[in-house]
Amino acid sequence: MSRQSRTVAVALFAVGVGACAKDVPIAELKGSCADVYKAQVCTWAKMQGDSVLEVGATVPIASIENSTVQAPMVWPPVAAAALDIPEAARQKSGLVQFTMYWEAGGHPPGPFLTPHFDMHFNRITAAERSAIDCVDLSKPVSLPAGYALPDIALPPDMAKMMGVPTLVGLCVPQMGMHALASSELESKETFRSSMVVGYSRAAPIFIEPMVTKAMLLEKKSFDLAVPSIPGLTGAHPTKFRADYDATKQEYRMTFSAFSTGM
Repeated sequence: MSRQSRTVAVALFAVGVGACAKDVPIAELKGSCADVYKAQVCTWAKMQGDSVLEVGATVPIASIENSTVQAPMVWPPVAAAALDIPEAARQKSGLVQFTMYWEAGGHPPGPFLTPHFDMHFNRITAAERSAIDCVDLSKPVSLPAGYALPDIALPPDMAKMMGVPTLVGLCVPQMGMHALASSELESKETFRSSMVVGYSRAAPIFIEPMVTKAMLLEKKSFDLAVPSIPGLTGAHPTKFRADYDATKQEYRMTFSAFSTGM
C-alpha cells in the first residue's frame, strides 16, 4: 500500500470511529438519594459508553427553603446527606461520594458567617472520610493559584466545644482541610458562592461548591470556576455549573469536562 493510500485509510478509519462514537447513546445513571429537609437530594452521572460526561447532584429548591433557621452546633458537623456517586462513573470522574452540609449560622472565618450549604464532591470513600481526625496536620506543598489554607483562631466558646484553640488549615474532622480563595478570605463583604478545595494528609480529597442560602433562593443558574489543583492526579473535573430548572423546581449541581490527569 502506498503512503497516500495508507493516509486515506487512516483518515477513513478515524471518521468511522467518530461516527460510531456519536451513535453510542447517552445514559443517565442514578446514584443514591436521601431526604434533606422534606425533599429528595440525589446523585447521578451522565455517560456515553465508558466516557463520563457529567457527574452531579440534584438539589430541590424545597430542600433549600425548608432548611432550619437555627440548628445546634455539633462537632464534627453532621452531613444532611452522604450519597455515593454511581459506581460506573467513579474511576473516570475521580468523584466517589457527595456530602451535603447545612450551615445554619455559617462558620469561621468572618466572610462565611452566613447561612450556606457546603456541597463536598469527595475523591475518597465514606470510610476514608470518616477516619479523618485532623491529627495529621500536614499541608500541601503548593495550592491552587490565588488560594490560601489559613489557620483560624477560635472564640473561647467554640474552642472549648471543639477541643482546640485553632483550626489549622481549617481542618474539620470527617471532612479535612479547606483551602479558600484569598480574595474571599480578605473580603469585608459576606460571600455568595465559592469553590473550595479540600485536603487530608497534604493530598487533595474534595472539591466543594459552597453557596449561600440567599443565592440559591434566587433560583438562577450560575457557574463557579474550578481551579487547577497542584498535586491532583487521576481523573478530575475542570468545569462546574449549577443549572436551575424552573419546571422541576430544582438545581442540578454539575461537574464536567473531565481530565484524565495523565
